[in-house]
Amino acid sequence: MTQELDHIDKFLAELESVEGLDYEVEGIVDRIGGINRRIKRGMERTLADFGLSLPDWHVLSTLRNSGSRTPGVLARYLEVSTGAMTSRLDNLEEEGLIRRMPAPFDRRSVVVEITEEGRKKWAEAASIQARKEAFFASALTPAEQKRLNALLRKLMLAFEASENGAGD
Repeated sequence: MTQELDHIDKFLAELESVEGLDYEVEGIVDRIGGINRRIKRGMERTLADFGLSLPDWHVLSTLRNSGSRTPGVLARYLEVSTGAMTSRLDNLEEEGLIRRMPAPFDRRSVVVEITEEGRKKWAEAASIQARKEAFFASALTPAEQKRLNALLRKLMLAFEASENGAGD
């Protein structure tokens, strides 16, 4: 039985010989990247249905999962400028999804918290996206899903070790 080819197989078959190029590694990297782009586009479509952007989602997710934060802490955590964070918070506050409250530890500062409306919108979007992701994962059997998770975890741990200097 021959294996069905995807567009990555076709791309790799068209490549001229390149010194040092490992076609298996190239296939892995290109497929992970392609799947990531498709998941991200799907998430962006889901969020757009709720009037949210991916950056909005990240702010709401952080507040929902980690609790109230100052705008500066949020900006550092999400790796954006304080100006970009202020703009995001202004939009989310205008929509009633977050609120700024005086910080209990410093009267000159504020903390940001997610509102009930923000929690509700987050949960609705997350539920729809989870169903979409479950549909795509259903191409694999439960055993294949576990095996793929184990292999991806192994790759992630290697990246994390390298980023933390273990590979130096």
